[in-house]
Amino acid sequence: MPARMRHTRAVAVTLGCASMALALGVPAHAAPQPRHHGAGIERAVLPAGDGWASAEGSTTGGADAAPEHVYTVSDRAELVAAFEEAGDAPKIVRVSGTVHGNSDASGAPIGCEQYQTGGYTLEKYLAAYDPEVWGADRTPEGPLEDARAASAKLQQAAVNVRVPSNTTLIGVGENPEIIGASLQVRGVSNVIIRNISFKDTYDCFPQWDPTDGQAGAWNSEYDNLVVYGSRHVWVDHNTFSDGDRPDSEQPHYFGQVYQQHDGLFDIVRGADLVTVSWNVLKDHDKTMLIGNSDKAGDTDRGKLRVTLHHNLFKDVKERAPRVRFGQVDSYNNHFVATRGSSYGYTYGIGAESRLVAEHNAFTLARDVDKATVLKKWSEAPLTAQNNYVNGRETDLIAVHNEGVPDEQLAEGAGWTPELRTTVHHPRAVPLLVGLKAGAGKAPGRR
Repeated sequence: MPARMRHTRAVAVTLGCASMALALGVPAHAAPQPRHHGAGIERAVLPAGDGWASAEGSTTGGADAAPEHVYTVSDRAELVAAFEEAGDAPKIVRVSGTVHGNSDASGAPIGCEQYQTGGYTLEKYLAAYDPEVWGADRTPEGPLEDARAASAKLQQAAVNVRVPSNTTLIGVGENPEIIGASLQVRGVSNVIIRNISFKDTYDCFPQWDPTDGQAGAWNSEYDNLVVYGSRHVWVDHNTFSDGDRPDSEQPHYFGQVYQQHDGLFDIVRGADLVTVSWNVLKDHDKTMLIGNSDKAGDTDRGKLRVTLHHNLFKDVKERAPRVRFGQVDSYNNHFVATRGSSYGYTYGIGAESRLVAEHNAFTLARDVDKATVLKKWSEAPLTAQNNYVNGRETDLIAVHNEGVPDEQLAEGAGWTPELRTTVHHPRAVPLLVGLKAGAGKAPGRR
């Protein structure tokens, strides 16, 4: 590993806050400085006409970064230091190796027990709020719920990492990955994120809610990546998954899976002009929201313009994506549901959405009903043309309306996408996406 190049002025970045450092049992001190290097493919910009992020100006990220604002980081403290030092100036932040969101000040991974405070333990929580003891008609409250919330707040300070405007965040070298962190692209503009494996952003302290559904549910926080109220964002050639902590291997408490994951990648709250290309999203339940509330019309109406193309969605249960309000163009994606995987639906049609889903390929196990590819949540028209299921052209709307007669969908999104790259025949999409999508496959990667 190259020697670290330190600036003459220190950049004091603690692990979230002083109380966080105390909770982890490590001193609060200045973080290691990010290393500065030259630039390579990280100066690439979004090509003209490549989806919604190319509209109304370009998405260039940190392509114009000065040499002193090109960084190589290998732990959370260096990542935060690079963002804070450069601020909104154009910057290129190169992720080398593994960055752990749940880590101490030295970058070493830590466990959930190091966030626990106020007497919280999972064993005590389970004993206190067992439905046989607590009941099933009220949400948890009292000292142990307060301790859970306080512990969760300490983890949140470490897990959430804010990405500033005018940033290119790119993986370099062998297997660059970010584990257990939630990247927050919040209230900013002009951000590019490429060539990184995002894994296992998990909540140490899910909350039990016995009133959620008929049998109750465990509810968790954190997505691997959130684009919130931001414009001009390009997310390209990344891989998103639950890593070594898949839901299928999680324990069940109170008869429900102990759910430590929320979404993989959400685009919400007035976010706009986003292109998501050549990514892999796999092995997850609640995958992607575009718009997160039917009540968010004041912020979302006229926004949430998102393009999804040449992505692989493999063995994801639902929300690929679920859309509210936005004009979403989804083309040349490959959706795979293998035998034995848990499948609910692919496209969720939500409030005032205007989804165009064209030229996509679906490879579905025999036990998956084609009528469930679409799921109607609200009355909203969509366009779905030239999509192929298991190698055959399929009218997804007609198949849905025939198979789910009490959930009829209307045709015609009312707009025609114009910002597209080469549109491939759906029969070519599985091979093309399989060869070229995901982290480690970005063109020109060194």
